[in-house]
Amino acid sequence: MGSQRLTQTQKLLQKLSPQQILIMKLLQIPTMELSTRIKEEIVANPALEEGESHDYEDDITGESINDNDEVDTFDDEQGDDDHYDPLDDFDDYLKDDDEDDAAYKYSINNSSPDDKHYEAPITNETTFQDSLMEQLGFRKLDEKKRKIGAYIIGNLDDAGYLSRPISGIADDLLFTQNIDATEEEIREVLEIIQDFDPAGVGAANLQECLLIQLRRINDENPSEDCENAINIIRNYFDEFTKKHYDKIVSRSEMSDEDFKRALDIILSLNPKPGGSTGSISQNSNYIIPDFTVINNGGELELQLNGRNTPELHVSKDFVDMLKEYSKGKDNAEKREAVNFIKNKIDSANWFIDAIKQRQSTLYVTMKAIMDYQKDFFLTGDEGKLKPMILKDISDKVGLDVSTISRVVNSKYVQTAYGTFQLKYFFSEGLVNDDGEEVSTREVKKIVRESVDNEDKSNPLNDDELTAILKEKGYTIARRTVAKYREQMGIPVARLRKVI
Repeated sequence: MGSQRLTQTQKLLQKLSPQQILIMKLLQIPTMELSTRIKEEIVANPALEEGESHDYEDDITGESINDNDEVDTFDDEQGDDDHYDPLDDFDDYLKDDDEDDAAYKYSINNSSPDDKHYEAPITNETTFQDSLMEQLGFRKLDEKKRKIGAYIIGNLDDAGYLSRPISGIADDLLFTQNIDATEEEIREVLEIIQDFDPAGVGAANLQECLLIQLRRINDENPSEDCENAINIIRNYFDEFTKKHYDKIVSRSEMSDEDFKRALDIILSLNPKPGGSTGSISQNSNYIIPDFTVINNGGELELQLNGRNTPELHVSKDFVDMLKEYSKGKDNAEKREAVNFIKNKIDSANWFIDAIKQRQSTLYVTMKAIMDYQKDFFLTGDEGKLKPMILKDISDKVGLDVSTISRVVNSKYVQTAYGTFQLKYFFSEGLVNDDGEEVSTREVKKIVRESVDNEDKSNPLNDDELTAILKEKGYTIARRTVAKYREQMGIPVARLRKVI
């Protein structure tokens, strides 16, 4: 029988504090969503308020609390240092503007009258889900079916599809809402929703989405062409998606003309009905740039959009309450009240600091991108974009690659030449036949132009695209060309063929 013994080992682990995690999450949020996140925090934390800061915030201390009192605060994994700043770990990375930055302006304008670029469009249109819920309200349904309908609508994806299986929805309704619904009851409500506008919502996949639309068209205006279209999608969907049109014509015994008319009907359908009303959110159609780069006589100026970033401060009422509760006789009730107030104040301060840190990190990152791609921002010439990867900017500003990735994701910059997603400026490099390092974007541009100008009845395959690139001085393997084509969302030649 083997002996058992206890051993003690030491292990070094790196764990992010809640404050650091908060900063990382805020970095990922684009400007157009930041105000929503701030409002959510204000609702969740009554100690956080909108408006200018006040002098009383400098007096937020817990000095009158007895040293023996156990005040519950966030576990920041940093020991018991009362003066620990959750942003200390980032101070080495972010530096104030120095003399070298004189040509670039760090501008956060919340109310500049000249700031015309940041006006968020105002719309009274309802969201996709609101529209469906309104249509659900017009149907005569009992309370149970209405709740089932609302749950189905809430589970539709951005395209308007219901990808979750009926059995899964039945389980969810039972465990989350205590609604015991059979799969038959759920299908009955789903069929009602599939009758809503826009046509095709509630489908499980593309094939069902197209069939729902075709059947509605045929019900309203019956025709042989529409019947043929239904036949194609119902019985030859795989061949249709692969553009094996000859096989469909042969197997369905349609004439070329009949097939062409049926195909025209299919191509007029909406494959993503959820996107026809602005996807899940109407506001997703609008882009509010996070930055603006201005070419001022050959000098670049960088502005960070702060329109959706209001001034925040700690509530004076909570500060006064903390002072009041810290006085007098110590007891359990008092400690509980002090713990609650202090936690809310600490949380508010951390959120305020995290917002400031977000703005600083966004600025230094965008400034580094602007420096790196200065020729493009001065001219707007795509050919002057340099090869640039996340690590290039990471090394330049001293931030981790993952942090740069969070900043770049879903962020936009407005220039005199258009509004660009920050990802646009990143690309790998390759060496052409002349020994010059060029951006892969230049190669992709040639591929795109070649495809746009090709004979659609005989589209270029990857071998032909490779030959075109070689003629222009780019000797690249066929598989690399195929990779670039896929990255640009260009289908293979067979799928681009038009009859």
